[in-house]
Amino acid sequence: MAWIDGYKAKLCSADEAVSRIKSNDWVWLSGNAAAPFLLMEALGRRAPELQNVTLSHVLLMGEDPLSKPGMEKAFHHNSLFVGPADRASVNDGRSAYVPIHLHMIPKAIRTGACRVDVAMIQCSPPDEHGFMSLGLEVMAQKAAVEMANIVIVQVNDQMPRTLGDSFLHVSRAAHIVEHSFPLLELRGKEATEVERKIGALIAEMIPDGATLQMGIGGIPDAVLTLLEGKRDLGIHTEMISDGLVRAMEQGIITGNKKTLHPGKVVATFILGTRKLYDFVHDNPLFEVHPVDHTNDPFIIAQNDNMVAINSALEVDLTGQVCSDSIGTYIYSGFGGQLDFIRGAAASKGGKPIIALPSTAKQGTMSRIVPKLKEGSGVVTTRADVHYVVTEHGATNLWGKNLSERAKALIAIADPAFKEMLEKEARERHLI
Repeated sequence: MAWIDGYKAKLCSADEAVSRIKSNDWVWLSGNAAAPFLLMEALGRRAPELQNVTLSHVLLMGEDPLSKPGMEKAFHHNSLFVGPADRASVNDGRSAYVPIHLHMIPKAIRTGACRVDVAMIQCSPPDEHGFMSLGLEVMAQKAAVEMANIVIVQVNDQMPRTLGDSFLHVSRAAHIVEHSFPLLELRGKEATEVERKIGALIAEMIPDGATLQMGIGGIPDAVLTLLEGKRDLGIHTEMISDGLVRAMEQGIITGNKKTLHPGKVVATFILGTRKLYDFVHDNPLFEVHPVDHTNDPFIIAQNDNMVAINSALEVDLTGQVCSDSIGTYIYSGFGGQLDFIRGAAASKGGKPIIALPSTAKQGTMSRIVPKLKEGSGVVTTRADVHYVVTEHGATNLWGKNLSERAKALIAIADPAFKEMLEKEARERHLI
């Protein structure tokens, strides 16, 4: 175990590790439940002496010390998926949002479109061969480490050791900071009646032997609770949540019929409770891969009967899907929605699904709309959209003309808004 001496030589405090970061550097941060908060806090303490440090990442959960008001002279977020931690700073101009398909992020790093001078990531302790696991988020970490001049690793003994293409050798790290602390958890809420109705409609669309991708939110979680009686389902997704564990324990998910990675649950990040983190720890049923593998539409399409389930903020009468913004207000990001919509569309027997409640704001606003709000971004184009599901029904828009689409979407809109939608559709000569 020659690596042990090197590991010990690299051990230092968080403040010592971040002392290598200079003004104008670009720093990659691991995100989701793998965000290196100890290192981020140490970097925040250097704010008075730094200028224009750019922080690139996907979803950041929890409280971000680097995007608080007053930190903008020192730190600037370059967010590839906006979340609760940086949403305010993105929308008031202190940080920036990059619209990008999730599977393209490693390419952006490797080509220099997303520069990385320093990578700050969180890992599990090394195994007997000196390999640390990237744990709960693999995503673009390997590309960032490959391109960084300096790699700083926060080693947490509470980080699960996940398997797959998920390992980093001690020799690649410049500095290692050991810190044991509980990982961030995301606890799902009880599904609403509307979400359960949508989940039931989607469950009916899932054949035995299908491979599933589940996005974030109440609807995907509701689907997982309504799969009783299904057989030999598989998982190829970007995110693993607690609902998946329940379905596996019930014997619904086996992966036996998968045409790619049979018998394996494949994902690029894991976000849920400690029960989930303990379940995936050193579990050979799970493989966690970089996002340019899990989310590549050409790879996704190799799964026969691929069913992709994603949510939206609103859908217009022509089938355009907005998922990342509310008007000009940036809410989230492109994520992997179109990666999986296109992958499922190309899959033999595949079903790409956009699912959303028909209304928002306690039923006062329709989410099936005549046209998207001014400034809204289109994530799934009307040429890519296939199935749209609300609590009032499911429809397939693919191959339909604009008039047929408008009629089909009005049919699954909330009854309180159908008259308005029909009036708007007539004025635009859609019906």
